[in-house]
Amino acid sequence: MTKRKRMFSIDFTVTTSTCDAQGRLTLFSALQMMQDCSELWLDSEPVVKHYFRQNAMAQLLASRQVEVVRVPRFKERLMVSTSVYEVKPMFGFRNTFITDEDGKPCYKTWSMGAFVDMHTGRLTRADGQVLQSVTLDQRQPMDYRERRITLPQDGGTTYPGTTVQKADIDYNRHMNNAHYVRHALELLPDDFEVRHLRVEYRIAAKRGDVLVPVMYGLEPGTYIIALLLGGQVATIMEFKS
Repeated sequence: MTKRKRMFSIDFTVTTSTCDAQGRLTLFSALQMMQDCSELWLDSEPVVKHYFRQNAMAQLLASRQVEVVRVPRFKERLMVSTSVYEVKPMFGFRNTFITDEDGKPCYKTWSMGAFVDMHTGRLTRADGQVLQSVTLDQRQPMDYRERRITLPQDGGTTYPGTTVQKADIDYNRHMNNAHYVRHALELLPDDFEVRHLRVEYRIAAKRGDVLVPVMYGLEPGTYIIALLLGGQVATIMEFKS
């Protein structure tokens, strides 16, 4: 029988290094907080953690959707909470929320992770009994949208490519998920306020790879940015104000 529990949580404080010029938490920093919480969550699931380690497996982020309710400010104390609400043989689905001291949400997210063989980089199936051990929570209320992002056929503006640097790489030896968004945010207008974000990860970039951004301006308040790697789409992001 599936266990039930509360979401796994850690505390954060909005510090100088996580703020923008207006003293507000950057979206990049919020994404890093979410990732940290999701990674630490694995410690609360020792069966899964041991299985992944023994079989050289990892859960890599395949997509994330973010709903920005309110942007926290400098020195605010926050709680980041994450929980899994569904598991399949090759995928897991989770919510990760950031709330303020009053327990009110600042960011609501859901994401899909793919189970990957770290030697081959390919999708792999997890043992059914191991997945049965995962503690599931109810899916949290938020605006759930389509995971797949449709890339426009034409009309995009291509920008100079950027090289993946050493500082962009995480312990999985590819570009950290939040850095794709960080690169894309530089292309948006300075006064653009992100309220909804969808990200679809397709190809993991490595150090030295060159990512070429292509940006599409759709209806007012919507941009789609694709990062191309060797002519193929590595990541697609949709930003809505």
